[in-house]
Amino acid sequence: MLLLIIGMVAFAGGVFVAMENASVSRKQIQANTKRASSYAVIQPGNEEMAKSANERLLVPFMERMSEIAVRMSPAGKRMELQRKLRNAGTAVKPQSLLAFKGAVTLGGVGVILLGAMAASMPILLIGLLFFIVGFMGVDFWLNGKIRRRRDEMERALPDTLDLLTVSVEAGLGFDAAVAKVCEKMEGPLIDEFEVVAREIRVGETRRQALRNLGDRVESDDLRSFARSIIQADELGTSLGRTLKVQADDMRVHRQLSAEEKAMKAPVKMLFPTVIFIFPAMFIVILGPAFLNIMSSLANAT
Repeated sequence: MLLLIIGMVAFAGGVFVAMENASVSRKQIQANTKRASSYAVIQPGNEEMAKSANERLLVPFMERMSEIAVRMSPAGKRMELQRKLRNAGTAVKPQSLLAFKGAVTLGGVGVILLGAMAASMPILLIGLLFFIVGFMGVDFWLNGKIRRRRDEMERALPDTLDLLTVSVEAGLGFDAAVAKVCEKMEGPLIDEFEVVAREIRVGETRRQALRNLGDRVESDDLRSFARSIIQADELGTSLGRTLKVQADDMRVHRQLSAEEKAMKAPVKMLFPTVIFIFPAMFIVILGPAFLNIMSSLANAT
């Protein structure tokens, strides 16, 4: 059973490592190859042996699994997963994640069947664990990554709007102000602003680029920011004043959100307290008294 556990863990880890390596862009691979060619010359017959074991074994396996996952999954499912991966800010490809999910899930099913045939409860539990990780754990990880990235962007939005306001009031246009913010700051919100700047440079209208920002991130705060900029552009109102009002509103919203989370904290602490802390307190407080009572009853009899 120990060998089975080690094998399953090694398989899942190898698949995940291959999935991460498979997500590297082709341009990066070509750049690395070109840079490495200046250090050594590889003979024509040794190209395959010059590759690492990961490149010769795991990467082709993951590519094959990715092809199977693409053929078996609907197009809408792949597009939805691609959108989620984009919102999560990860470079993992949809087909690689589907392959990893399918491999771990099917591996868990296989271990469950093996445990059922061997009538071994530990093997059944291990298979169930792998099945849960593959079937639900990947989605849970991805949704959590999306939520954390969105929260980070919403926290950075007021300070970013302050810098935008200063840049606009200094005489820069909105497009130049966005470029200046991208130059001075970093983070997931700045990554999204860089996408907006690129879309404007390639010919997209500012209005459509901002709408794309709100739709892409799926954040109410960023949608409100995009709508306010579009409205100020259409009505000809002061962009600096609009940005300042938006920054103040975002700070008020962030404060109210923090207060809301603080008020929810006692309710969330109730269940761990009842389940974990109270039983331990009862054992410590009532345990000695219970032992004394049992001792007295034993002596009386």
